[in-house]
Amino acid sequence: MSQSASIVSDSHTPAQSRPPVLNTLPDVSISARVCSPRIQQQIDLILLAIEALELGASEHMLAMVKQMELQEIIQNRVSLWRLRCSNPWRRSYTRDFLTSDQAKALILIAGYRAKQLMVLIRQLLIAEQQMRKKKLPLENHFRLSEYLERFRAHFRSRMNPRRAKVAIYLASEEQLNELAISLLIKLLFCTGTKGIERVWISLFDGEVA
Repeated sequence: MSQSASIVSDSHTPAQSRPPVLNTLPDVSISARVCSPRIQQQIDLILLAIEALELGASEHMLAMVKQMELQEIIQNRVSLWRLRCSNPWRRSYTRDFLTSDQAKALILIAGYRAKQLMVLIRQLLIAEQQMRKKKLPLENHFRLSEYLERFRAHFRSRMNPRRAKVAIYLASEEQLNELAISLLIKLLFCTGTKGIERVWISLFDGEVA
């Protein structure tokens, strides 16, 4: 990745205004001062799963921004949308790159929302295991079916079908369901001891300089 890559909003957060909560996640040494498109895609999909879990998810995310004092990085709904549009799979892909602080902010929002939704996430994953054990369609469980349906709807409406990987998912409801379940597992992992930190570090697997 080139050092000259464009960056969403500010290139970094000034030290005097850097939200303290960002220090809960370690700085990761990468080849450029911005995140790769792959990392940006993963972060957006994690947030997409949260949107599928609860109605009004965007409002809850913005409330988390205030609670964690992240307003220097995410000023409003539009800036949150722009950060998420750094995902190259998006129809509205901006070709921007996230700074480390911006990526941290999004992961922290996802992680803390996951903690608040932990009971629901656990219930859905238990239901998924039960349906598979009984060899029944996942759609036979109402709450799990509702989550999967919302995730598929969000994915179809927001992702660019001209992207090869997106097209593969769009062609297979089963693969979209598997993606939705894998993201639930990642969200559940966030709720464990140092879970958010571990998910954050895992994003950089194979990319650390």
